[in-house]
Amino acid sequence: MSAQQAIRAVIAEMEAAWNRGDFAGYMEGFANPDVIFVSRGRIQKDWQATLDHYIADYGGAPGSQGSLKFSDIRIEMLADDAAQLVSSFTLTRKAGNQRGINTRLMRKRMGRWIIALNHVSAQE
Repeated sequence: MSAQQAIRAVIAEMEAAWNRGDFAGYMEGFANPDVIFVSRGRIQKDWQATLDHYIADYGGAPGSQGSLKFSDIRIEMLADDAAQLVSSFTLTRKAGNQRGINTRLMRKRMGRWIIALNHVSAQE
């Protein structure tokens, strides 16, 4: 499997985990504990803070996380162990739909691709 295929597989696994309401499974795609997550004009540092953010904002009841779809995934390899990923996302949910762009720094650590930095730019 090529690096780009492996990265796309990570994103597909994350999407599937989110859609079944499995926030811990979704978080397996992120560096633990040192992911940097940028959203809403704020920097949240570390894996646990990111998980807490998702649970607080999206985990109120079964199904409240909605349906997540990543699309237009573009990957640029920066090195053997680093890649830049830019993709669109759509989140459809009863509490209100969201869409926007993710910019991610993917790193290969211990043979596995993970997100080291995640920046979300959502449209209102």
